[in-house]
Amino acid sequence: HVVEASTDIKVLLSDSREFAARLVGSDSKTDLAVLKIEQTGLPALTFADSSKVQVGDVVLAVGNPFDVGQGVSMGIVSATGRGLGGENYEDFIQTDAAINPGNSGGALVSAEGRLIGINTAIMSRTGGNQGVGFAIPSSMARNVTDQIIHSGKVSRAFLGVMIQPITADLAKAFKLSKSEGALIADVNPASPAERAGLKPGDVVTKVDDHAVADSRALRLMVGEMSPGKTVQLAVVRDGMERQYSVTLGEQPSDKLASSNVLGGASSLRALDGVSLEALTPDSARQYGLTRNMKGVAVRLVAPDSAAAKAGLEAGDVILEVNRHPVTSTEDVNRYIGESPTGTALLFVNHEGQTRYLAIPTK
Repeated sequence: HVVEASTDIKVLLSDSREFAARLVGSDSKTDLAVLKIEQTGLPALTFADSSKVQVGDVVLAVGNPFDVGQGVSMGIVSATGRGLGGENYEDFIQTDAAINPGNSGGALVSAEGRLIGINTAIMSRTGGNQGVGFAIPSSMARNVTDQIIHSGKVSRAFLGVMIQPITADLAKAFKLSKSEGALIADVNPASPAERAGLKPGDVVTKVDDHAVADSRALRLMVGEMSPGKTVQLAVVRDGMERQYSVTLGEQPSDKLASSNVLGGASSLRALDGVSLEALTPDSARQYGLTRNMKGVAVRLVAPDSAAAKAGLEAGDVILEVNRHPVTSTEDVNRYIGESPTGTALLFVNHEGQTRYLAIPTK
């Protein structure tokens, strides 16, 4: 983000020498760019293995905060494996070392002076340091920058699914023993996932025998692989584990599966405060849908209802209830009433994307 939309880039060294720089390439998904200057004999940092970083390690953040000049702040590693809820590849090192505007792109180094991260973001109510800063791990940075240097771009594997986290309510609805894995909310047509036989409602629990903790973990695992690689996925479908062999494609247009973070739910009845209407060709057009889409449209959702707290919104279209397709409000009410788990599992279309919602019925 520091060099985005730039037309002229210059690099100022600590000894006051200034060089014109060329942008070799950038990767918006990790917020990394590679610059090149025509100069030799410069000192360089040694990359450390960021996977060995532990909470409590002493770190130094180097940068140019508020453009006052190069400075160094000290702190500790507060957490590892942090994500901020976006669609990018986030595996941040969190630190309480002072990071401010101007530190972006600066080094986060270990007490031994080795590079463990690249400062990139802060969480702040004021715009200044509040002890919650984030750095891109050096191992991720090395992988991305090496690709940019050698090919001018980053190639990532593509599975072709929309994924979402698994809440406690969703785990119950899908008969899972724990809230782990990545729930597939949709499968892209003609994608590697579709060709392998994956379906919406599947829960990916392992990739090549490596456990998938959540949807972010699956995104990182696939994103770090090379297009054309064949992987073995362990998938839970209808309470049974199945194995699928998937040959990954190449990610198109710098996009991968996105994650929808859903809220919790209360113990109210599932559709109290919700107004529904069956889709007609005319109403489908009003909702921006194809004329032949089948489902039940959500007209209104009371803000304090259980459905709203679970993530249901006006304009959503309910496609399935408890894995049964629905075409009328009667269908919705019947399948919710027949729910044996005390939770209604809704499959909905939200602004062109599909996702699952679990709403308590009692």
